[in-house]
Amino acid sequence: MTPLDFVVSLALVSVAAGVLGSLIGLGGGVIIVPALTLLYGVDIRLAIGASIVSVIATSSGAAAAYVREKMTNLRAGMFLEIATTTGAVSGAYLTTVLPARFLYVLFGLVLGYSSIATFRKRHADQPLLVSNDRIANYFDLHGSYYDTAERKEITYKVVGTKPGLVLMYVAGLVSALLGIGSGALKVPAMDSAMHLPMKVSTATSNFMIGVTAAASAGVYFIRGQIDPIIAAPVAAGVLLGATFGARVLGKITSRTVRMIFVVVLVAISLEMLQKGVFP
Repeated sequence: MTPLDFVVSLALVSVAAGVLGSLIGLGGGVIIVPALTLLYGVDIRLAIGASIVSVIATSSGAAAAYVREKMTNLRAGMFLEIATTTGAVSGAYLTTVLPARFLYVLFGLVLGYSSIATFRKRHADQPLLVSNDRIANYFDLHGSYYDTAERKEITYKVVGTKPGLVLMYVAGLVSALLGIGSGALKVPAMDSAMHLPMKVSTATSNFMIGVTAAASAGVYFIRGQIDPIIAAPVAAGVLLGATFGARVLGKITSRTVRMIFVVVLVAISLEMLQKGVFP
């Protein structure tokens, strides 16, 4: 494959990654890391570096649209980002001591867990109307948004802020280790632990992932693990795809978003486990 063919094909893959990433709140990294390592044979650390750049692009492309449509819970996102950013900085330094095979297996297990947790809630899309969570009430983390697919205003309450913070720290840690934007854990944490509606979880995750990725991107750049030849077409493709994906989310049902999320995670989880266990 010539350098030009590599750049063009990678950009096209990145467009698809951006669409899926913005649609299900995972960031383009959940597609980019497996694509670079499995299809192009790129070292996983360079793949993670490029993925972190793509995650920032996904957040930039999708977050603005979701904020305009009021699907993003800004208060909850900024509150949870404290824990996620701390985890991201911790994880960026751990990559120097962990072997590549361990990262593949960890990636597969994290995505497998996320898919199971999300699938178990496939029939529980009704938002909470009452919250006894003192932190959520104090910071007024509750919200509402207009659901275009259901043609009505959805009001919801937030609970489980303490377990949510713990999961967000782990999400940040995993984000830096694997370059997946931590959405694979953020979405289930907000959906399952904090009971935010699926669309709100997806939109808020898109808002948060760029900040989380930026917290660890500097560390990868200093180490020379961000290759411009790889990162540039990835960022451009993902940004284009994310902008398109943001327009689609409001028009489909929450259950559809949930099932797309599960299918994507299961497929990639199996691929990465195979890569780690049978290299």
